[in-house]
Amino acid sequence: MTAGQELQRPPAEVRFADELVRLREQDTAPRPPGWTLSLDAARRFVVGDAKLGVRKKFVGDPSLVDRALVTLATSRGLLLVGEPGTAKSLLSELIATAVSGVSTLTIQGGAATTEDQIRYSWNYAMLVAEGPSTRSLVPAPLLRGMAEGKVVRFEEITRCPLEVQDSLLSPLSDRVLAIPELTGRDAMVFATDGFNVIATANTRDRGVNEMSAALKRRFNFETVFPIPDLDTELALVATESAELLRRSGVPVAQRRDVLEVLVTTFRELRAGTGGGGGERLSTVLSTAEAVSVAHAVGLRGWYLRGEAGTGEDVVECLAGTAAKDSPDDLAKLRRYLEHDAARRKGSPAWAELHGARLRLPG
Repeated sequence: MTAGQELQRPPAEVRFADELVRLREQDTAPRPPGWTLSLDAARRFVVGDAKLGVRKKFVGDPSLVDRALVTLATSRGLLLVGEPGTAKSLLSELIATAVSGVSTLTIQGGAATTEDQIRYSWNYAMLVAEGPSTRSLVPAPLLRGMAEGKVVRFEEITRCPLEVQDSLLSPLSDRVLAIPELTGRDAMVFATDGFNVIATANTRDRGVNEMSAALKRRFNFETVFPIPDLDTELALVATESAELLRRSGVPVAQRRDVLEVLVTTFRELRAGTGGGGGERLSTVLSTAEAVSVAHAVGLRGWYLRGEAGTGEDVVECLAGTAAKDSPDDLAKLRRYLEHDAARRKGSPAWAELHGARLRLPG
């Protein structure tokens, strides 16, 4: 990275470094072996502490955070499940930062994920020249987490093939990782205090690669639910989109009525509670997606016209969101705009939304 450049999204340990310092300085409670913070301080890092100037970072049930931290203090892994966009990845990042001081020991699960990307691989030039040795070994996140006593994050674990998932069995049960290519003491890596695994899985991916019963037994499951009320979701979308727009060079604040229209539209289309027949879209209309659309609305308004963004921009940006899974979703969105936006046209933003319905493709 050259001088003057900024990271698009620094890890939590960088973004909240000052808060972590304050929490460590004030932390007098007992800590589990290998942890950088006590359970109480780790909880406050996630849910906030106004007295210490620690902001609230996760919008959800605080008892979920308590259970997650207690799980990680045991020998069982933590599996966060829920609908897409419910902040499972954010929560795993925050908890890993609070427990280990680092959140970047991360495995991104997918159809192409291999055991080498999870456990270890080799520097093949050195392997050919010297044979198997610790010098030619290239540690992956799991090996590093075990050796260094850190929390390892496994994103989208159910998107990995079953045999790849099961590479976690021995590290989670026996707390050991075998390296059969090496001999003697180097052939076994034993987990040190502080090591554990936080995995995430979308409920919509259940059945893609169902976890084995043996692996399930090594995890405690915690469900992360969507935000239940409009005001809380609206506040979150406003805060997160404002930060994204600031980093994108947009100096104007978004219109409150436009954000209310956006969040209300997402909630009604997500639940199928609109007045135009109550049709539910097949695509995921999560809070995270709402933040992304709000960001796009602000960018569109500022860089195209030098303003904050309107209800018309919401329609333009929603089109790409609604058409991801099924072409029928665009027709459902159009019907929603014709019925629900029409009966609310007393609001400027709803009137703009209704007036832009004909701009939808198809």
